Amino acid sequence: MTEQTSPDSRLASALRFTTELIAWIATPWALAPHSILLAVAADVVLIGLPTVFQTPGDKPRVVVAVPGVVTILLVLLQLVAAVVAAWVAWPVVVAVVVGLLAVACVVTEQPRWRWLLRAARAD
Repeated sequence: MTEQTSPDSRLASALRFTTELIAWIATPWALAPHSILLAVAADVVLIGLPTVFQTPGDKPRVVVAVPGVVTILLVLLQLVAAVVAAWVAWPVVVAVVVGLLAVACVVTEQPRWRWLLRAARAD
């Protein structure tokens, strides 16, 4: 039997939130010169999907329950968006820092991701 709630450390949460925030800012910034509509749509996707689709036990309130692998993929979407958009929109030194932040996020997310994968098998 698995734990009822995810083992989400404060450090992992802080790194994940910081990377999500960067994705929400950098992605529209990178897309706006091409299409304002696409920039807005990107934020709707980046903010909306994780808000609606959640794994039970990972967040206090779940709108639409999904397996843990979906939550992991949504986090990876945020990380990739942050890194790619930072390279497109911002100076190289900032993009490198965002990349390092994303790597640190992946490392600190491992206990949560293992829990999410176990939770999916237990259900």
